[in-house]
Parts: sequence; structure tokens; C-alpha cells
Amino acid sequence: MSSTFEFLSNVLAGELDTYVITFALVTTMIVLLFLSFPMVVPLAAGALLGLVHFSDIDTGVIIQQMVTGISPNALIAVPMFILAADIMTRGHTAHNLLGLIEAFVGHLRGGLPITACISCTLFGSVSGSTQATVVSVGQIMRPKLLQAGYKDSFVMALIINASDIAFLIPPSIGLILYGTLANTSVGELFIAGIGPGILLAILFSVYCYVYSVYQGDSIALVGKTSNKDKLLAIKKALLPLGFPALIVGGIYSGAVTPTEAASFSVLYAIIVECFIYRELKYKDIVDAALSTGLITAVVFILVGMGQAFSWYISFEQIPQELLAPLNLEGASQEYILFVIALSFFVGCMFVDSLVVLVILTPIFVPIVAAVGLDPVLVGVMITLQMAIGSATPPFGCDIFTAIAIFNKPYLEVISGTLPFILILFVMSALLIFFPGISLLLRDLAFPQ
Repeated sequence: MSSTFEFLSNVLAGELDTYVITFALVTTMIVLLFLSFPMVVPLAAGALLGLVHFSDIDTGVIIQQMVTGISPNALIAVPMFILAADIMTRGHTAHNLLGLIEAFVGHLRGGLPITACISCTLFGSVSGSTQATVVSVGQIMRPKLLQAGYKDSFVMALIINASDIAFLIPPSIGLILYGTLANTSVGELFIAGIGPGILLAILFSVYCYVYSVYQGDSIALVGKTSNKDKLLAIKKALLPLGFPALIVGGIYSGAVTPTEAASFSVLYAIIVECFIYRELKYKDIVDAALSTGLITAVVFILVGMGQAFSWYISFEQIPQELLAPLNLEGASQEYILFVIALSFFVGCMFVDSLVVLVILTPIFVPIVAAVGLDPVLVGVMITLQMAIGSATPPFGCDIFTAIAIFNKPYLEVISGTLPFILILFVMSALLIFFPGISLLLRDLAFPQ
């Protein structure tokens, strides 16, 4: 008891000890989170508490670090991709992509859930947003799957987890932010995310087939699409498929940078939805721009404040002290990847994935460099953990998106997620022991 009082007195006195500072920062942030403050407030409070109570550094450094955090040119791509995704989400893109996949595999055993899975992957390559994918694909596919006899728990879990493939398939905001924080090529990260994204879609599709076979006659099969309708579906999907071709092909060929590809994607989305499909009007573009401004402001404030908080804990060398018992500097690359994956997975279960990315990435970057790990592989691994955390209880953001969209209670939404989470864990293990899954395409596109 006396040691506890001594520890708390050290906290109040501002004694400079790693565990004292960590306890004070973590306690402050948890209390503010439970009081329902937005995440930027606990971050700011943690940084201010450290600067005012545990050091004599001018608090103006917070503003300096916030500006530093949002200054990299690569971040210009973030609002561009968000705007392009918003425009296409409001238009016909999702319907046309779904129509293409359903025309070819919808009639097969497990065809409808496989359609949903592949559609989430393709739409993720258009939107780059997991939540936009949940909304767009979920609203279309969920009624069809329920009508065919699939359990709602399976349907919601499938849509939530398949949508998270958008974290890996370019354009991915997570990969852009990691590239900025770790000073790593965003173009290389985009190409490296394609292999794991496709493999994850295949693993989910295999599970959908096995699940459908296990359910047997309770699942109704849809009719086979005629060759004429298949050709029509291909024709309708050509323009939406041009979006990922523009991004991946442009970066792969070296014709454009990721930032330039983001700008072209906005122009492409406007041309397709406003002038070819004629689905959107001027007001829709204005609404999309306003929505993009709001989302971008939230993301950039989090990035800036996360940079300030990360700078402070790095200044106090808190991460180095806390990670010292793990002996990471002398460990194998597989062990370090496991520690990184576990840290990001646990963090993303409780806090917004972008916040975890901003806080933890600067901690592990020096360790990654010291042991010679490929930062591109680490970026893909981190992004995969962000995907898992976004669909994992208790606080995965895609879970709450599904609750709002499908109007279902929390426990019902998460009841079918376990098999998909296990598949995601398997994917993480494969990436640790077989890094070529991620790096093969990167090495082909960007020979060293």
C-alpha cells in the first residue's frame, strides 16, 4: 500500500520516471475517452500534461509538431482519393461492379457471398474506404443474401470483414499515412498491398463456398446468367474498372505519382458519374466536396495531434524504455513482425486505427531500420492489422457502421465474425513467414 501511495505521489510531483509518466498519460487519456471526448482531445491532453507537468519545454512545440505532421506532400493524395470515392459511392459504380461479379459467379454454390466478397475487393480499389464499402456493397448485397437463405449474422460478418480488404488494395489511406510517417514510397506500398489483398479475398471466398456447402439445401441458388447479359455486365463495368487500372497502371508504369493518380481519379470519377452515366448533378459534387472537407479535417487533425503526442513520448524515450525488455534489437525479423502486428492489432481493437497508426509507427520505425526489415513489408503488415482491428470487437469502426446501416444490435452484428477474424490471423501469419506474398509484385514493379 505504501508503495502505491509513493507511486501516486511521484505522479503528482511530476517525478521523471518512465513508468510514472506512462501511467499519468494513459490514465488521463482513458478517463477522457470514457467521458466521450473525441480522440483528438485525449491526445492533446496527454501531450500538454507531459510538456507542462513533466518537462519545461514550451507548449508551442505542439503547434509546430502538428504542422510538421500534416506538411508532407504525399498527404495531398488523401482528400483527393476521399473525394473520388465519395463521388463514385453516390453514383452507379457499386451497382455495375456487383452486376459484373454476380453475372459470372452468382449462380454457383456460394456464388452470392463470393460475389459480395469480390465486390468489396473491387469497390475497395475504387473507394479506398472500408466504411464506404460497407455502406455501398452492404445495402445492395444483404437483401439478396438474406433472400437466398443465408443467416443474417453470416451476411453482416462477411460484409464487415470483406470491406476491410479496402485497407490493402490501393488506393488505401492507411498506406498513404504510413508511407508519410515512415518516409516510405507510397507507390511501392500500393503495389505491395495488392498481393495480400487478393489472397485475402480468395481465402474469404473459399470460406463462403465451404459455408454454403455446409448449409446445403437451405441455401437457394440463383439462375444462371445468359451470355448476352454477361456481355452487358462487362460493358457496364468497364468504366468503374478503369479506376483501379488508372491508379495501379499509372503508378506501375511510372507515368504518375500516387498524388497525381489521386488527382486524375477525381477527374475520372466526375467524368464517369456526371457526363457518361449522368447520375450526379452539380449539387451532388458540391455535397461530396463538403463531405470530403469534413472527413479530411478530422483525419488531418488526428494526424497532426498524433504527431505532437508521438514527438513528446519519443522525446522522453518512453517507447524505448517500455520495449527494452522485449530485446527487439537482437530478435529475428519474424519475431519483430509478430510484436508489431500484435501491438497494432490490440491498439486498433480499442482506438481508431488512424490514431494507432500515427502513435505507434514512429515508435517502431527506428527498430525496423536497425534490424534491416523492409519498411514496405512492415507497412503492409501494419495496414492488415488496421483492417483486422476495424472489424474486431469491442470498438471496431466497421462494426458500428454496420449497426447504423443495418439497424441491428451490437451482439447480433458481431456474432458471426469469429471465422473471418481467424482467417485474418492466418493471413497475418502467412505474411510474416512468406513475405514474398507482398514483396513479389513490388520487386517486379520497382526493381532495386
